[in-house]
Amino acid sequence: MVLWIASLKFFLLIDITQLTFLWVLLAILGRTSIQTGLFIVAHDAIHGAVLPRHRRWNNAIGRLAVTLYALLSYQKLSLNHWQHHKYPGQPSDPDFHDGIHDNILVWYLKFMKGYLDVRQTVIQFLGIGMMFLTLHFGCHIPISNLFLFWVLPIFLSSMQLFLFGTYLPHRSSSPRNSHHATSSNYPLFWSFLTCYHFGYHWEHHEYPFLPWYSLPSVRPNKRQRQPLENSSWKVTTRSIEGFSEVKVL
Repeated sequence: MVLWIASLKFFLLIDITQLTFLWVLLAILGRTSIQTGLFIVAHDAIHGAVLPRHRRWNNAIGRLAVTLYALLSYQKLSLNHWQHHKYPGQPSDPDFHDGIHDNILVWYLKFMKGYLDVRQTVIQFLGIGMMFLTLHFGCHIPISNLFLFWVLPIFLSSMQLFLFGTYLPHRSSSPRNSHHATSSNYPLFWSFLTCYHFGYHWEHHEYPFLPWYSLPSVRPNKRQRQPLENSSWKVTTRSIEGFSEVKVL
C-alpha cells in the first residue's frame, strides 16, 4: 500500500510532457500492476492470509486495500468471493458467466455487475468524482495525469484480474476437478508478472489459505516435497469449510 501511495503521488506530480510515449506506457502498466497488487492484498485478507493470527487487523488491512483500490465494499467482496469458492464455475458462482454467454466481453460485464450494484456504483461515481475534481481544481493536478495514472489503471487492473483470475481458469466447459479450475503453465517470473501467481488457480482453490507468494510452492512438481504443516494454516482451513459461518468483522 505504501508503494501504491508513493507511485501515485510521483506520477500525479510528474510533468507528462517531458515523457516519451514509451515511458508513459510503461508508467501506466506499472501503475496497473501496483493497482492489481492492492486488490491481491485484499483478496488474501479475505482468506485470512495477511495476518492469520490477528483477524481484526487482517480485515482492517483488507478494507483499507479495497477502499484505496476503487472504493469497493470489503463485505460484499468477501461474501461474493466465498460464494465463488463454494460453487466455482457453477450457476451459483457470482464470478461465473450466466451459463449461456461465455463471450469474454459479456462475461466481464456480468462479472463487474456482480460487484457494482446501484449503491456501490453511486458511491464510486461520487467518491472518485469528488476526489478527481478536488485534486484537479484544488491541487492543480493535470487531468491527463489523473486519468492516465489513477483512473485508467483501475479499469485495466479489473480486466487483468478478470482475465487471469476468472476467465482463463474457469472457462473450460468440461472441468476435470471439483474446483472447475485450471492453472496456467507460466514460468515463475511470468506468473508473477501477469497477475501475482493468480494464474495458479487450481492451487489457490485447493489451498485457499495460502498467500499469493506461496502458491508456486504447491505446484504439482513441488506438492509432494513441501507438505503443508503450518498450524495456523490448518486453523484457517477448518474455518473456511463452513462458508455460511464466515463473517467479516
